[in-house]
Amino acid sequence: MSTIDRRRLLRGTAALAAAATLTGQATTRPAAGARPGGTTASPLGEPQSLDGRPFPAYDWSRASKLPREMTGYWTKSFDVAGTTRTAKVYISAETPIRSYYTVIAVPDGVATSEFLRRADWAGVADRRAEGLFVLEPGPDGWGGATEELAYLEAAMAFFQNNRYFSIFGLHYLAGYGSGAAALEAWAVAHPLRVISQVYVDSPGLSADHLASYAGREFGGETEGSYTPVDFPDGFDLIRYDETVLPTWYIRPDRHTIGASLSYWKRANDTGGRARQDPTLGTVYRQRRDSRRWMTSHAGPISQVAVRQHPTDTRRIVDFLTRYTRYENFFAYGNQLFQRADYARLGVQVRTMMVAGFVREYLVHVPRAARRLWGDRAPVVFVWPGNSQTAKVFFDAAQWWTVAEREGCVLVVIGEQYSATSVSVSHRDSHTFYRQLREVITDEFAVDPTRFYSTGQSAGSAVTQNFAIAYPEYFAAVASTSFTTAPDAAGTVTIDGVQVPASGRPIPNYQIYGYGDLGFLAGDLWDDTQNSLDSWAQYHLRTNGLTLAGVDTVAGRRHGWHDRFQTWTWRDGDTAAPVLKLSKNLYRSHNTMPEESPLLWDFLKHYSSEADRDGTVVRYYSRSAFRNPRDRKRL
Repeated sequence: MSTIDRRRLLRGTAALAAAATLTGQATTRPAAGARPGGTTASPLGEPQSLDGRPFPAYDWSRASKLPREMTGYWTKSFDVAGTTRTAKVYISAETPIRSYYTVIAVPDGVATSEFLRRADWAGVADRRAEGLFVLEPGPDGWGGATEELAYLEAAMAFFQNNRYFSIFGLHYLAGYGSGAAALEAWAVAHPLRVISQVYVDSPGLSADHLASYAGREFGGETEGSYTPVDFPDGFDLIRYDETVLPTWYIRPDRHTIGASLSYWKRANDTGGRARQDPTLGTVYRQRRDSRRWMTSHAGPISQVAVRQHPTDTRRIVDFLTRYTRYENFFAYGNQLFQRADYARLGVQVRTMMVAGFVREYLVHVPRAARRLWGDRAPVVFVWPGNSQTAKVFFDAAQWWTVAEREGCVLVVIGEQYSATSVSVSHRDSHTFYRQLREVITDEFAVDPTRFYSTGQSAGSAVTQNFAIAYPEYFAAVASTSFTTAPDAAGTVTIDGVQVPASGRPIPNYQIYGYGDLGFLAGDLWDDTQNSLDSWAQYHLRTNGLTLAGVDTVAGRRHGWHDRFQTWTWRDGDTAAPVLKLSKNLYRSHNTMPEESPLLWDFLKHYSSEADRDGTVVRYYSRSAFRNPRDRKRL
């Protein structure tokens, strides 16, 4: 055995021994049937092969969860330059469609199934109802970061896009021993796809390897049919080494970790002075005055830490999952923020039967609701975008942070109909909403006169179609990245049914991106007529307004780097803003958490009541109904 091989084996064995020894310190609640110490009662067993396996059938009995047949332990092989390499997948029994996954690179010299069991990673996945994607060394162990690039790219390409399971879209990384360097190299090359990362017994990367990526810049290119973003003259593009990415090194090789540590401290814009933490070790926090794009909404929440002693998997998971982020392609819309803790927030994950199918929805009643509104809290119905489960959008849009501050109740609608057995889309939205409206009114202390609707992309289409066909459902609507308008016959399509446009007004706000869907390109003053223009024309007409009545043709600029360009039309009698449009100059199609507060700040000023004859009467309150005397009828 060579010196290098012996070192790899010792590193891998040490990592496994440390994980096994310290697993017993975990204090997280064990899964049903778990052994003392946190390890699962049943071994993983032999993995089933995904090679050539038929794709799973639809499982309509599981609302927004992966098909039951896909739960368990799997293996997938890859041909890398004539060598067969493998990766493992572990899917817990309750893993949802588009779940969070932790990507793990196991150390040399250990059996993967034993490592996952002894280090309690399988138990973590079971308790959290999440998945694991496990990278494994080759026949001769892990090679250097450059040598492993082809394997990492092949394995991660499968992981990110296959029809056996689906993922959130951004990942947690945990690398051990020599596998840590290979995984870190992938993170350096794909920083927008990583939420947070932890490396145990890592040798780190070379300065030359890091330098080969550091200066690369993210441009305005977008995916698929989205519109490319043109930046203004003098605009500073984001570099790879300016991508904020929380990082924790545990017992790294002190002689070789220096270049990696310096790279991530620079990327996270940390201060020069460190602090000591009993769990994390030496911690370098993101500067309070940091101007990194990825934390423009959440603030300086990132950090880089180095611990010189072993720790357990529970603490690794705690570090990783305090964060989430959204947008895995377009850097200027990519944001790091705090992940929602359902238990702490009291989020209810519910199901109901809708048109013969079991459907999932989330209800969040913040503690501020009763304090601010008593038994009359406003409600925001949230429709995720196509392929986004309620859980994906709950984190991605950060509406829960708005609710915590403003006291509004959130109802996030889960999708069901699938293009494949591991994806979701909207179905029976009209039926679902009417059932939800009754449940929310009957079971929660809410104000039916202040029901609002929002959504992203396909969810925005649902919201905008309701605004046209059934404006009486909501006091106001505000959504992102999809507009609708009546067709030539004067109808809109809801759940495949043509419904006549009502021709009645409803306060409405739309936010879209410069790099958004093709039919949203441009603005209302260019020479191109598209869906954006048709949407505005319909709602201007129903409000008795004209395009020329806008507050300013140039639009009001606001937000991070003046990213928003906003136009507003006001009611002639009350001067209330009844139609509003914002263009986010620095994002593609996916929504951003900075937009949810803007949507709420529009919605919260409106209420609606039905007269005895069924006519809807709308009101505007400058104080958002904190002052009952400032309510004006529109």
